[in-house]
Amino acid sequence: MSVHFDDFDYEATLLACAAGERAAMQRLYEQEAGRLFGVVRRIVRDAALAEDVLHDACVNIWTRAASFDPARGSARGWIYSVARNLALNARRDDLREADVPHEALQAIDDQASLAAWEAVSRSDQWADSAGRVSHCLAELEPVRRDCIMYAYVEGLSQKEIAARVEAPLGTVKAWIQRSLVALRACMS
Repeated sequence: MSVHFDDFDYEATLLACAAGERAAMQRLYEQEAGRLFGVVRRIVRDAALAEDVLHDACVNIWTRAASFDPARGSARGWIYSVARNLALNARRDDLREADVPHEALQAIDDQASLAAWEAVSRSDQWADSAGRVSHCLAELEPVRRDCIMYAYVEGLSQKEIAARVEAPLGTVKAWIQRSLVALRACMS
């Protein structure tokens, strides 16, 4: 039984995990496992792999809880960053096994995209105000909103987004960067 995220104290739960309280990790798992699984599955596109990544994410959250710094962002955002980064790594590793060209792997690892996600996810309003996020997303031009959704909901690389929206890679990168700036401004 999960508690609405407005009522769940993610920061206190992470601090309890850092102190070695197993019950805290159990509460966190019950609260977020379903949503985390959904995010991870959209990125890796395979249910079995998503289960493995979710397991690894929970282990990482448990073992690295002491490294969470509230000055750098919300606890919930940190949890999702851990899971998302592991999912992107798993997807990249899966593509490596398929002998994908180096350029495609670089697109998946695009640090600018990850840095932009982390900057947006640090905002408490992002984690706590889904209605405001929806409103702010609605203010973006449709193609730019689609680029944001493809990147952060479906986990597509910028190169994959460029192919999907039939636009040059540089244009897609600029759209994502500008859209994230607009979202930050709208959310503040």
